[in-house]
Amino acid sequence: MVLLTTSGSLNIGDMIFQLFFFVFLLLVIIGVISFAVSFKRRGKQLDRIEEKLDQMKNRGQ
Repeated sequence: MVLLTTSGSLNIGDMIFQLFFFVFLLLVIIGVISFAVSFKRRGKQLDRIEEKLDQMKNRGQ
């Protein structure tokens, strides 16, 4: 199916293409932010685990 319908001087196909890349850009930004948040949480979790291990090690001495 060929999209020949126009809206002013902008083709419908062009609008769909721009919408697709806009959504793609949003997904990339959301992915980067979620990766950064996950990395930060993982670091905090490792710090808590290390602290607990240090406490357990000190109790054994």
